[in-house]
Amino acid sequence: MPKSKRDKKVSLTKTSKKGLLLKQRVIDDVKKCVAEYDHIFLISIQNTRNTKLLDLRAEWKDSRFFFGKLRIIALGLGNTRETETADGIYKLATAIRNHSMKGQCGLLFTNRSKKQVIKWAEQYEELEYARSGFVTPETVELPEGPLRQFQHSMEQQLRQLGMPTSLQKGVVTLIKPYTVCTKDDVLTPEQAQILKLLEKPLAIFKLLLLGVYTEKHGFKKLTVPDDTKDDEEEMDMETNDNR
Repeated sequence: MPKSKRDKKVSLTKTSKKGLLLKQRVIDDVKKCVAEYDHIFLISIQNTRNTKLLDLRAEWKDSRFFFGKLRIIALGLGNTRETETADGIYKLATAIRNHSMKGQCGLLFTNRSKKQVIKWAEQYEELEYARSGFVTPETVELPEGPLRQFQHSMEQQLRQLGMPTSLQKGVVTLIKPYTVCTKDDVLTPEQAQILKLLEKPLAIFKLLLLGVYTEKHGFKKLTVPDDTKDDEEEMDMETNDNR
């Protein structure tokens, strides 16, 4: 990719000196990656966890992921034709700012082929524990009776979470049937905690490819499932990979 546009200065205002340095580092890293990698994928990660992101980066050591401050990442690309760091890349910056997908949006810089990345993304998914706000895909019910997977010391915590439990001969026991969640429920924090204690993962951690930029073809959108579109507020996690 061309390097001639990389040295354009980006103005950052209304921020502390420390914050300015951190943001400028992200911008500089993005510009450097634009020059070093052949493909830039706009991605959305569903049901993310920091540990999962660490696993992704370990699997893709030859590539770079950027998440977090999308506005700052977009500045590194260039928001207009006049400020873009590579020909036509401002369209990718626009897509970043305007994204309306569930989950966390970010960029994957890689020299792996488009075909290889698409195939990997289509096959990659892992079960994950759902968090509060997650819409449950199934009903989870527990019958009356002993819950032998729990130590007796857990009984009070389960009761505080809303489960009808008691200690019977030292065994945590449901005194009546209990519905943890119903299909299409929006999970409460208590329900999410119960499901985790039951070791019942309902969410799927996966990566969706929203678009790809190359120097030759510019930015092209990629087809994604309709059920992933949403107007949720962007997750603002400081998880940029600044290796």
